[in-house]
Amino acid sequence: MNPKYEEHIQHTFDSYCKSVLKRTARELYGEIKRRGEREVTFSALSSRELAALAVEDEYFTGAYVFDVLGESVGVTDCDLAEALNVLPADRREIVLMSYFFDMSDREIAERLNMARRTVAYKRTSTIKELKKFMESEE
Repeated sequence: MNPKYEEHIQHTFDSYCKSVLKRTARELYGEIKRRGEREVTFSALSSRELAALAVEDEYFTGAYVFDVLGESVGVTDCDLAEALNVLPADRREIVLMSYFFDMSDREIAERLNMARRTVAYKRTSTIKELKKFMESEE
């Protein structure tokens, strides 16, 4: 190949690369300028504007927490939590496992080393007890 032609191709490629880099830099500077015109840093906001943007999560504020199977169960209804707190520990665990962990009587019986029928009886009688307690509180 002709050395002059190779040199011409190199210069053409160099020119192309420089123009791509210049155009990309110009686009990036323009984007930074546009963002700077629209965006505001948090430190520049007043406390009232910052408070309007904030959201506080209320997952377990004011909730009663019961420990079942090594996990925490939060109950936000104060009346229900109070009623559960009055129950004996084994009955409370059966109700919480049944309704919060969606466990069947058989699964609960295996966990607590009880007969399935005993778990079913304790669960149903405890629910009746809770219902009476909740109705008397109203």
